[in-house]
Amino acid sequence: MGNLDHVDLELLAALSTDPRATVVALAEKLGLSRNTVQARMSRLERAGVFLSYERALSSSALGFPIEAFINVMVRQAELPRITVELQRVPEVVQAHGLSGQVDLLVRVACRDTQHLFDTDARILAIEGVERTETSLAMGEVIGYRVTPLMELARRDS
Repeated sequence: MGNLDHVDLELLAALSTDPRATVVALAEKLGLSRNTVQARMSRLERAGVFLSYERALSSSALGFPIEAFINVMVRQAELPRITVELQRVPEVVQAHGLSGQVDLLVRVACRDTQHLFDTDARILAIEGVERTETSLAMGEVIGYRVTPLMELARRDS
């Protein structure tokens, strides 16, 4: 989207503070009409500003306390098919395409180290995957966040 105005940024900041806020509550907080807030929310959604409405759940609470990042090197021409295959691996919770020597960074959640070993082997067995390197996540030191970026955008606007 890229062209967020001051009102959009204030609306997003309010949502960041209270993700469960209703349209009516947001309208009251921002001094806008309910229709204005609803229209802006719809426009922001169509523009792809909201990544997901899925709740962020703890993989550990689901019984998968081991998280790891797997660097995956592939044959480039097979990347689209490999991505489809990775989506079929339930332990894969996130994947990013990268530039440089590593083609994909795949985040997985597993029950234990044997499960991680088996998951890595399943990824390595995908046709076109040439090599993997696995790093065990010791802990999250900064969680996914965009509030500092919103503050920067609000300052710059």
